[in-house]
Amino acid sequence: MRAQGTDAKMIVGLGNPGSQYRLTRHNAGARAVEALARKHGWRLKNSRFTRSLWAAGDLFEAKIYLVLPQTYMNLSGEAVAAGLRKKRLKTRDLLVVCDDVALPLGEMRFKVRGSAGGHNGLKSVIEHIKTDEFNRLRLGVGREAQEGDLADYVLAKFTVREGPAVEEMTAAAVRAMEMWLEAGIDRSMNLFNAKKK
Repeated sequence: MRAQGTDAKMIVGLGNPGSQYRLTRHNAGARAVEALARKHGWRLKNSRFTRSLWAAGDLFEAKIYLVLPQTYMNLSGEAVAAGLRKKRLKTRDLLVVCDDVALPLGEMRFKVRGSAGGHNGLKSVIEHIKTDEFNRLRLGVGREAQEGDLADYVLAKFTVREGPAVEEMTAAAVRAMEMWLEAGIDRSMNLFNAKKK
């Protein structure tokens, strides 16, 4: 089945650069995109032009670009906007994958538009591409306790107890991204936006 829209798509995984952040809640999006790259044997390489890591491959008869911004989260939009310009893609061909504290750990949601919802990475993307109409895959990182600073929470690593749920969510996110590439956003929302039981 041919990917819908143009013959090229771009998936961006939001996170902070550096090994010290790789396993944090805020890097759930980047972690999922890395998993997609590993599954298909696509190597992420440095792109100075876009200040990000890039991988490219072919899937569902389309050219696929995977992008991990190498700026800090609040500047993620720079890489996204540069990537769209570089490959001459429309925002409908963009999927941004990110963490979401409003969703319980393990749940995920596709969205096609909306505000940043307090997420600095999404805020930067909206500012740089000049629209809030782009596809997102939000990965739940939960927040059972409301006490404490939100920044401290998202910049902390997942606990050992959370590990299995994180691995399950990451694998599910890979399947969700593949569904978006193959069948488009409407089908993906229908299949993946149902709450976990």
